[in-house]
Amino acid sequence: MTKFKNYIDGKWVDAVSGKTFKNISPANQNDIIGEFALSDKEDVELAVAAAKKAYEKWRLVPAPKRGEIMRKVGDIFTRRKQELAKIMTREMGKPTFETAGDVQEAIDTAYYASSETRRLFGTTVPSEMDNKINLAFRTPIGVVGVITAWNFPIAVPSWKILPAIAAGNTVVFKPSKDAPHSGVIFAEIMEEAGVPAGVFNVLLGKGSMGEQIVRHPDVKVIGFTGSTEIGCQLAEICGKLNKRISLEMGGKNAQIVMNDANLDLALDGVLWGAFGTTGQRCTATSRLILHKDIYDKFIDMLKERVVKLRIGDGLDPKTEMGPVIHMQSLENCERIVKVALKEGGRLICGGKRVADPALKDGCFFEPTIIADVNENHTLFNEEVFGPVLCVAKADSFEHAIALHNHCEYGLSGSIYTKNVNWAWEATRDMEVGICYVNSPTIGAEANMPFGGIKGTGNGNREGGWTAFDIFTEWKTVYFDYSDKLQRAQIDNH
Repeated sequence: MTKFKNYIDGKWVDAVSGKTFKNISPANQNDIIGEFALSDKEDVELAVAAAKKAYEKWRLVPAPKRGEIMRKVGDIFTRRKQELAKIMTREMGKPTFETAGDVQEAIDTAYYASSETRRLFGTTVPSEMDNKINLAFRTPIGVVGVITAWNFPIAVPSWKILPAIAAGNTVVFKPSKDAPHSGVIFAEIMEEAGVPAGVFNVLLGKGSMGEQIVRHPDVKVIGFTGSTEIGCQLAEICGKLNKRISLEMGGKNAQIVMNDANLDLALDGVLWGAFGTTGQRCTATSRLILHKDIYDKFIDMLKERVVKLRIGDGLDPKTEMGPVIHMQSLENCERIVKVALKEGGRLICGGKRVADPALKDGCFFEPTIIADVNENHTLFNEEVFGPVLCVAKADSFEHAIALHNHCEYGLSGSIYTKNVNWAWEATRDMEVGICYVNSPTIGAEANMPFGGIKGTGNGNREGGWTAFDIFTEWKTVYFDYSDKLQRAQIDNH
């Protein structure tokens, strides 16, 4: 069995304890991908010490030179794209056309981060004093702890890691225990690109080790993607430690379809939004809000398409939807369907494990639609992270927006309409960080801010230029060349 090690200070090393854990493919529970180092506090200490030491030199490297390395990272990701797509599919399940897109996001982010190293603009402003200049510019912060989920095991880490390093910080990265192999490949690529020893470190392991990274006094910033429950716990810790944290957490995203919409386009949108990545995206479409005039018609159209989706191993090029990540997730899908039906939902299709004997060893759940759900139902409010879509009826545009906003999360939202007034009002009134018009709730681009409000995030935005706000501090400089004492904020008049 293949064994995979931590990457600390430019070296591949076992966990100090020598312990390992196994990673199993969700498409086949008999397929053991390998044994991975099971890190603990001692490993965290080594990785953070390496990152802290490396920071002293890395922060002084001119930003455009750091950008040259980021460009090389993008080149290597491009070269290894198809290879890495297959590795990711095997360990987390989604079809290879999706995992290749996952890698493409890292490629785009690498090139974007590279270009931004020449645009880390500062500001000069007039002084109120004679012969004095006022400046403000960005500076790196130190060691960044990055903790991410398994569903986008390359793209999401890249949103944090690459801007952080491009800005002059160093990183200790903990990939999900359900997608550790992708973290290993990330380290291989960073090493080949010439990232100096200690600037990027990878610790493999389980959830408790992530908290140890968060609590470490030499880790100055945390970038987290995961559940709202865990994110809020980490935010509480960071609050007590006066430590910066960027949170990307849950979602319960809704697509609104109005009675004037292009229904075929809206149908394609909800199919991709709800069942792409097997519904396991923070931006997945898990609520469908239909205007009453097209409610029954659209449900019939949707059912006809959903029952034809090809379910199987993501390594099969014919597969359109893969497995959920593990048996616990499969059981959760079964649970939520039972709750939804008990509360009055109407099962349109799906609702159970896939019966195909060829898939019996995997974590496969049928794409599921439950109609007649309202804002008081559990399924309307609880994030499932699986291929379970609920459908609610709206009496009007205003009602649709009210239903949309009846949610503790606020990541992404979508509306399909030809009415330009409705479109603009929706973008104004939807309580989300990302809003789509005539496209699904998924589809973020690397050069734009990504993040949500309410229970989804804490105000930070990954992606685009805003990622550098997370990983830099502003330093204000007053340069006085008057050769005399000048007193600011004193009444000199």
